[in-house]
Amino acid sequence: MDLVPGLREPLKKVLGPATAKVMAEHLGLHTVGDLLHHYPRRYEERGQLTHLADLPMDEHVTVVAQVADARLHSFASSRAPRGKGQRLEVTITDGSGRLQLVFFGNGVHKPHKELLPGTRAMFAGKVSVFNRRLQLAHPAYELLRANDEDEASESVESWAGALIPLYPATAKLESWKIGKAIQTVLPSAQEAVDPLPESLREGRGLVSPPEALLKIHRPHTKADIEDARARLKWDEAFVLQVALARRRHDETQLPAVPRKPVADGLLTAFDDRLPFTLTDGQQKVSREIFDDLATDHPMHRLLQGEVGSGKTMVALRAMLAVVDAGGQAVMLAPTEVLAQQHHRSVVEMMGELAEGGMLGGAEHATKVVLLTGSMGAAARRHALLDLATGEAGIVIGTHALIEDKVQFHDLGLVVVDEQHRFGVEQRDALRGKGKQPPHLLVMTATPIPRTVAMTVFGDLETSVLDQLPAGRSPIASHVVPAADKPHFLSRAWERVREEVSNGHQAYVVCPRIGDEADDPGKKGGGRASPEDDAEKRPPLAVLDVAGQLAKGPLEGLKVEILHGRMPADDKDAVMRRFAAGETDVLVATTVIEVGVNVPNATAMVIMDADRFGVSQLHQLRGRVGRGSAAGLCLLVTEMPEASAARQRLNAVAGTLDGFELSRIDLEQRREGDVLGQAQSGARTSLRVLAVIEDEEIIAEARQEAAALVAADPELTGVPGLRTALEALLDEQREQYLEKG
Repeated sequence: MDLVPGLREPLKKVLGPATAKVMAEHLGLHTVGDLLHHYPRRYEERGQLTHLADLPMDEHVTVVAQVADARLHSFASSRAPRGKGQRLEVTITDGSGRLQLVFFGNGVHKPHKELLPGTRAMFAGKVSVFNRRLQLAHPAYELLRANDEDEASESVESWAGALIPLYPATAKLESWKIGKAIQTVLPSAQEAVDPLPESLREGRGLVSPPEALLKIHRPHTKADIEDARARLKWDEAFVLQVALARRRHDETQLPAVPRKPVADGLLTAFDDRLPFTLTDGQQKVSREIFDDLATDHPMHRLLQGEVGSGKTMVALRAMLAVVDAGGQAVMLAPTEVLAQQHHRSVVEMMGELAEGGMLGGAEHATKVVLLTGSMGAAARRHALLDLATGEAGIVIGTHALIEDKVQFHDLGLVVVDEQHRFGVEQRDALRGKGKQPPHLLVMTATPIPRTVAMTVFGDLETSVLDQLPAGRSPIASHVVPAADKPHFLSRAWERVREEVSNGHQAYVVCPRIGDEADDPGKKGGGRASPEDDAEKRPPLAVLDVAGQLAKGPLEGLKVEILHGRMPADDKDAVMRRFAAGETDVLVATTVIEVGVNVPNATAMVIMDADRFGVSQLHQLRGRVGRGSAAGLCLLVTEMPEASAARQRLNAVAGTLDGFELSRIDLEQRREGDVLGQAQSGARTSLRVLAVIEDEEIIAEARQEAAALVAADPELTGVPGLRTALEALLDEQREQYLEKG
């Protein structure tokens, strides 16, 4: 069923090509319906001022504030006529804090006339730091007149309501311009369809979709906003959960070959040679997986566990059970470094059990084959033959496994490591290589709160490993404020030397490689004018930092580098030397984030730590403290103490609980981030639903959706819901949700 034409109307026709182009390119909005679902981030009340004290660094913000002070300065400039440049510094205040605005050159004249002390306005720009103070350079602004009767003021017409909506905006399109565009299309809200069954809507006292859209964009009271948000949250939760419930329903209709573990086979032989006992958690999760493998429809299970909780061991036991049952198992890793590492550790753990068909191989042995894109032609041919004949029971590789020419004898289980690094199509292509759909086990070391698991992985059953195996050491984490206290950074390098002198090794992680291809600093030439100082310096790079450390604070130590653009053989050689203890310090990008296991590495220094996300920092930190010696993680930053970035780093330093950190991470992100671009490659469909706060709604929506789909899998009785599924879940997202 098609959407009503009013909501499908391209913005180009309604707003003109220039505005529509900016909306499409910068906000992903293409139709009238898209724009109506671009909700305000928050609201300002006339007479109430926003909190300047809480501004996030490096983000585009809109603030309502009053001019406290405005000063015009002159300075010498070779660029300005007559050698004199002008800079206007305006201080605005909201009672909670002050913020400096700065205008240069020709941009000085208009604000100098308009931004007089006492003037109230909306200001929009990117928050940066200059001289250790927050500022907006060249912000756009819209004056708010004191007199609502002022007919001459267009802004009064636009902001006649008591509450001013502030929209997620960009440098190219300020919040108030988005507000004016929404005014133009708001009448189309009457054509919004209702995705909720009538009984559900009435039972919960929810307003209609047109009323919700009207109230979210033009509220008269705070109660209007609450009504609108309550309704829109239900729409989002319910439509998403119906998509997932339909997928779960479809999965139960698919056939799969049951893979029941056999007594005294490869798995038993493997368990007998383990030098330790499995944790209670590992045993419980293994039982859940074995129960799934024994059914005649495909397993769909998410295995999440902290870094080092023993997920690989659980996955390997599942793979061995499938080999015992006559099938093949494949593990898909996101990078060659990780695939090679998994292959090495699996072969080591299995010993002679991995030498099937070889002299000295054990009675129940199988072959463990590695397949990556950079293998030589002969080795690759050999590996492909082992896969096709069934000689190889276990296959470990990268996306090279997905190519058409890769054929399996009888694919029974697919294990995907670090799920979020693979596109849907890749996973699906691999699953399509079985005679019948193979069982699927997805692993992630990023701890996921329950509601996110219900939202993002709603079609997967979830197993959690929350116990660390015995022998794992604690990791001490500290923030190193390099700008405030430079001597702390010197001490950090001393600590690295101490760890090395005690026979251990260290990682230094940088956000950038530093070669031409990724170097923003190489593009613009030298510094040109005073306003350039307001720009942040480029992130620190592996190539630069490694050179500086080797000649400076870590002189005399064996320092090597590792990054994603090195040839595969070089990367593997570097990792082998580091694992063998031949290298003291490895300076790397986040290529070491997942799966790298060097128990002798005890220290990690993360440069420009504020450039990484919370869960990424937690993942990186999990690379140390993997042996019997305690781990140390130092988070180096130049961000000011009051900044949100520093608070984020303090949170990471303050707890080792990944689930707690993932909650903090989600609470600090804004709408549009929840499902994560890395997860889906598409804009998220969640705009008002907050997966942490709205746990109750998500859980209820999941129950309602399951009941509805069980009764009416094709949704014939709810045409509005079918329409909403097509509209909210664009093709790419629907595929993503469907293919798990």
